[in-house]
Amino acid sequence: TDDTAKSTVVFPAKTNDTVVFGKEYDASNAILINADKNEIVACKGERYRMYPASLTKVMTLIVAVENIDDLHDTIRITDKMVTPYIEQDASRAGFLPGETPSLEDLLYGMILCSGADAAAAVAKYVAGSEEAFVRLMNDKAEDMGLYATHFTNVTGLHDPQHYSTAEDMALILKYAIGDRICKKILSAVEYEYQETEQNPEGLTFASTLFSRMYGDEME
Repeated sequence: TDDTAKSTVVFPAKTNDTVVFGKEYDASNAILINADKNEIVACKGERYRMYPASLTKVMTLIVAVENIDDLHDTIRITDKMVTPYIEQDASRAGFLPGETPSLEDLLYGMILCSGADAAAAVAKYVAGSEEAFVRLMNDKAEDMGLYATHFTNVTGLHDPQHYSTAEDMALILKYAIGDRICKKILSAVEYEYQETEQNPEGLTFASTLFSRMYGDEME
C-alpha cells in the first residue's frame, strides 16, 4: 500500500532508562519499545531465538496487504485450506469449503481469531501456494533487515526452522502498524462475516488479543 514504510527497519536502542524485566514476569523472551522514540523501555532475552507461533500471522498480514490490489476480491475455500488445520487442532476462523469470502473477510479472520484456514486461503490467493507465499515472507524479513527470523509456514505451527526473536517480532509489529490497512485490522475488536449457505448464521470474529486485555496493563 502507498502508506507503508518500505525501508529497512531501524532497531530500537537501549538507553540509560531501559530496564530488565524481573522474575515476576514469567516470559523468557520479551521486549517493550517506545515506537515513537524507537527506544527499548524494557526487555528480557529479546535477542534469543524463540518460536513465534501465531505472531507469525502479523508478517503474513504484511505480505498479503502489500500484494493485494483489491480487498473485495474473493477466493473459494477448499478442503485443503480447512481439513489439515482441523486435524492439527489449529485455531480456525470457521470458513468452510465452497464459501467465497473476500480478502478483507479472510484478513480479519486470520488476525482476530488467528484463523489458520484464512491464512492458507490468503497465501493461495496471493502466491498460488503456501510455499511460494513463505518465500515472500522470508524475502520481506530480509528486506527489513531482520537478523534472526525465518519462516516455514504462514500460520505459526511449530517447526524447528520457523523462528524469530522478541526484538524482530516487535519490529514486524511496528512495521505493520505503520500501514493504514494493517493497523485497522490489527486494532479491530470484532468483525462480522455475512451469512452464507455453509455458515447460515454468519461468523463473528472476536479479537483474541483484546480478550486478554483488561485495561490495567500499564498501571
